[in-house]
Amino acid sequence: MPLRPALSPLIAALPSTVPFVGPEAQERERGRAFRARIGANESSFGPSPRVIARMESVARDQWMYCDPDNYDLKVAAAAQHNVAVENVVVGEGIDGLLSLVARMYVAPSDAVVTSLGAYPTFNFHIAGVGGRLVTVPYENDRESLDGLLAAVVREKAPLVYLSNPDNPMGSWWEADEVTGFIQALPETTMLVLDEAYGELGPASALPPIDISRPNVIRMRTFSKAYGLAGIRCGYALAETQVISDFEKIRNHYGVSRMAQIAGVEALADQAYLETVVARVAAGRRRIADIAEQNGLKPLTSATNFVTIDCGHDGAFALKVLQGLLSRDVFIRKPMAPGLDRCIRVSVGLDHELDIFAEELPGALAAVRGN
Repeated sequence: MPLRPALSPLIAALPSTVPFVGPEAQERERGRAFRARIGANESSFGPSPRVIARMESVARDQWMYCDPDNYDLKVAAAAQHNVAVENVVVGEGIDGLLSLVARMYVAPSDAVVTSLGAYPTFNFHIAGVGGRLVTVPYENDRESLDGLLAAVVREKAPLVYLSNPDNPMGSWWEADEVTGFIQALPETTMLVLDEAYGELGPASALPPIDISRPNVIRMRTFSKAYGLAGIRCGYALAETQVISDFEKIRNHYGVSRMAQIAGVEALADQAYLETVVARVAAGRRRIADIAEQNGLKPLTSATNFVTIDCGHDGAFALKVLQGLLSRDVFIRKPMAPGLDRCIRVSVGLDHELDIFAEELPGALAAVRGN
């Protein structure tokens, strides 16, 4: 064996795994494309025509570097949420911002609290800085606020993660309950409040933005309701010093010129956002109807997907998922114990949901032995 440069001990100890296997990788392995791509919680409706027109008009300008300050997009996000520009940081989607938060607040062996089965990319970034994950089981298909708080206090955790509305179950807490959780947290614990699906749930689930609190970071993305998952752009809202701390380590050229322009235009077209929210609500109802017609139980959702209880154990639900994949329908499922009885179906275009409706009975029959 030839000698090779040594990895750091931390990185050498990590498993060679990734949080998600994308549909593209699955298509390469299968040797054919999916007919319905309804598994990644993207928006099949895409961005607004106004955004598309603007992106087309600036395509020739992409030889220039982006604005490393992300200034126009920060101004637009600040105006959208009625905060100062100094309370906004832009990053490569929420995933990119989570990586920065892990580096900012977690030292090797520090306890970090999250829910068992919550967004796995957060766990991926915590592992990357040597943090120690402390997971709290869901209760009644919602992240347990009491359980998370108890774990934070017990472990003296510097960081806790909560998504509201939640992925992968689609559940949510009302704003007053989230506010109570925030107020009960130790001042030395930073809360990452992931609101990737915030535009799609009830307004009552979103607490008023309070940028005076130095231990809360609110995160938003253009990947869901705004239909721009491919451009990798999101932003966080926080107290001024917290935003200044992001500036110490963020990749200043990480968000492309095109992404910044698209984000500005997307925020400006709130009328289109309203149409998407309505179409997502209709899609959720369609998925729920399909599930019920097949003897399954859809969970109430505040996101752009519906989690469906298959009524048995995780092995049964996994076979349902595999049956749909074999029928060229890309979906995903929760994997944590207690949640793994479910599959998760993203809202798609009408023809994609038609395909799901056509193929689900066969997938279920194969598993049930009908």
